[in-house]
Amino acid sequence: MFGQPDYTLYVITERWGGRTHLEVAQAALAGGATTIQLREKELPPEQVLEEAREIARLCRQAGVCFIVNDYPALAIQAGADGVHVGSSDADPAQARRELGLGAIVGVSAASLQEALAAAPHADYLGVGPVYGTATKPDAGPPLGGAGLAAIRRAVTLPLVAIGGINADNLAPLLGAGAQGIAVISAVTREADMAEATRRLRRAITEARRDGKETR
Repeated sequence: MFGQPDYTLYVITERWGGRTHLEVAQAALAGGATTIQLREKELPPEQVLEEAREIARLCRQAGVCFIVNDYPALAIQAGADGVHVGSSDADPAQARRELGLGAIVGVSAASLQEALAAAPHADYLGVGPVYGTATKPDAGPPLGGAGLAAIRRAVTLPLVAIGGINADNLAPLLGAGAQGIAVISAVTREADMAEATRRLRRAITEARRDGKETR
């Protein structure tokens, strides 16, 4: 599957305001997203399969990594590059067995303990929430930059920060050791999703240029 994924700007789709996953993905790709994740918490996988296949095709054309949230079988059927699972979702070891060694398996980590437990089974960790977020109101307390930095010191995997992130508050997370920034509402709930994505990319580029990223 995908060779060397780039997690710099990791856009997660949602159906909001009548927008489809495909429309979000198209706009995010136009704006410079480097990884796309399809996240569907309400519809059964079979109802988003065709949309997932089209997103997979667009991502392949753009040379962008495509991840499916929760469902290894959907990732396989859609031709995605991998799957992302949370603590209450599919077992990451089982996901690895289903998708094979060439696939990408991302795992959520809301604490240092979860990060240490997930690391042996993951290609990257989605760490958060780093800030308060309305997208997952039942999430635990925000980790902040200090919590992210503690995980960075403990594991060597790429870390993708998530939760309440926007163009104005992402720089400290790069300084704390995140290789990537994951967003949902900072793109999906903006009037111009492509321009919102471009603004995030510019903010990441500026933070890296200013030396705020830990390498």
